[in-house]
Amino acid sequence: MALPPHAPDPHRPTPPREPAPPPAITYLAPVVPAPVGAPCESAPAVPAPASRVLVAAVRRLAVGLLLTAAAAGLLGVVHHHRPAPYGDRLLPGGHGEWAVRAQGAAVVGYDRRTGVPRWRYARVGHRPYAVLPARGAAITLWDDGLITDTDGRSVRWHRALPDAAEWLPAQGGTGVLRPLGRGILGVVAPSRVTAYRTADGDLRWVLPARAGCAFRPEGAVRRGAALLLAQPCADAAWTGQLVALDDLGRIAPDRTPLGNDLPARNPGHLDAEKALARPR
Repeated sequence: MALPPHAPDPHRPTPPREPAPPPAITYLAPVVPAPVGAPCESAPAVPAPASRVLVAAVRRLAVGLLLTAAAAGLLGVVHHHRPAPYGDRLLPGGHGEWAVRAQGAAVVGYDRRTGVPRWRYARVGHRPYAVLPARGAAITLWDDGLITDTDGRSVRWHRALPDAAEWLPAQGGTGVLRPLGRGILGVVAPSRVTAYRTADGDLRWVLPARAGCAFRPEGAVRRGAALLLAQPCADAAWTGQLVALDDLGRIAPDRTPLGNDLPARNPGHLDAEKALARPR
């Protein structure tokens, strides 16, 4: 019996099948992100309408103005809360005649007619030792050796005594502030007498004590225009233990006068330099 064409012979062994080929493996290259702001090559940029560009510019301007205002406000707050120099705390008053005295830890100016407080001046952590009225101003010596001048509206100047911690606590400020006339303030310390112009605190002259001697701030008397100041010495005659002072310094024959007045001002030229300083 003949087998139909293409029919497998049942007596013929079936050849083994070849294994199916493994699936193809495709390797993908890693994707590297494009840097921020890099132009896209696949799609060209489409220009925005003019109105959209204008709106964006206005927004940027508004943000810039807001940041500037915030920075200015922050600087104002920092300036407002910045501690005052030397710890000054002044509650100013208006114009008018007032009397001044130390009250507790502050210097207070009182109205001469009503006795109502006009202004108050204090320094944080310090107390006034002595207060000297001087032509509409109050000159104060504080417990740390600082000397201040205020007219009730502002603190005009500050000056510091050298080596005050060595003698001022025991002295207590008695006799340290001495008016010498013609707008000159004498500040008496054991080692020296220093003179300042009361209008601006300018240093005018310094008189050191003799070797082996020391000035006594509380030991002074006024005789006319002269201030007689005690200068005790261990080995000196009594004539050498007394010094006569005025606004020009130690009173002595043929001394050279000082110009203690304020420098003349030219109304047409404002110059902040010293009177003897040459322009640079």
